[in-house]
Amino acid sequence: MTMATPITLIGAPTDIGASRLGAAMGPDALRVAQLGEALAQQGCDVRDLGNLAGPPNPRGERDAASGLRNFPQVVAWCQSVHDAVHQVLRQQRLPMMLGGDHSVAVGSISAVARHCRATGRRLRVIWLDAHADFNTAATSPSGNAHGTPVASLCGLGPRELAELAGFAPALAEQALCQIGLRSVDAQEKFLIKRHGIEVYDMRAIDELGMREVMTRALAPIAGADDGLHLHLSFDEDFLDPEIAPGTGTTVRGGPNYREAQLCMEMIADTGRLGSLDIVELNPALDVRNQTAELVVDLVESLFGKSTLVKDVLRG
Repeated sequence: MTMATPITLIGAPTDIGASRLGAAMGPDALRVAQLGEALAQQGCDVRDLGNLAGPPNPRGERDAASGLRNFPQVVAWCQSVHDAVHQVLRQQRLPMMLGGDHSVAVGSISAVARHCRATGRRLRVIWLDAHADFNTAATSPSGNAHGTPVASLCGLGPRELAELAGFAPALAEQALCQIGLRSVDAQEKFLIKRHGIEVYDMRAIDELGMREVMTRALAPIAGADDGLHLHLSFDEDFLDPEIAPGTGTTVRGGPNYREAQLCMEMIADTGRLGSLDIVELNPALDVRNQTAELVVDLVESLFGKSTLVKDVLRG
């Protein structure tokens, strides 16, 4: 008999780093879609910490010193997420951070990086997203922090974010793999190349197929010992907007339902998932909560739900 996966849900209800309001309602939309109950049906031991507290979105201009909009509030939210995620990891439970916009992933991944350094583990981050999120304050057209988390985690930009883990960079370049990109600024392309980030954009998925892309992305995990921690940062705009309209930055031409399911199933097969972000769900832009329900369906596959064929092959 296998032990139940201990999961703690952490709501981060903020759209502080986004240009459109609504992502702050994402955590509760996932709860309405029965996320906790679905995970419990997969045999997980689920606790829900509820929603973290943080400053409201002032809809402010760019901060003169940092170059980012709402910068003090972004830092406050990332710190709150960092502290909550780190505490859950110390309890030897899997933190599932429910955003909120993607800027709060600086907090969650910084906490994971801090935990990995303290416990001697290697970190691997799979970043599912339509966007590279590799702008800096100097290159960002908008100054929105949800377009900068990868840069912060790689040690670029304001030190309050870049050093949130207690060291910088929080994320070694070879530890990151981005999948599904299809909207990348020119300066982001330059930084991706300069930092040697492993990327599988939609052309790579079209040419190689999702199975081969995920095989390559998960190759560092295959055969690894127990000293590896896998973190998944899942932005809803990774998905094609035909199946997932409920996000503020949709980009046509994303993965379809089966391609997304295969991603989740192959991650589940590794047995190494140690932490998870679910971000950029915007119920104000959704249709009858269908995006939240789809996300719950995909997350179920991360924690045990399988097709009949896989069950037959294993049985």
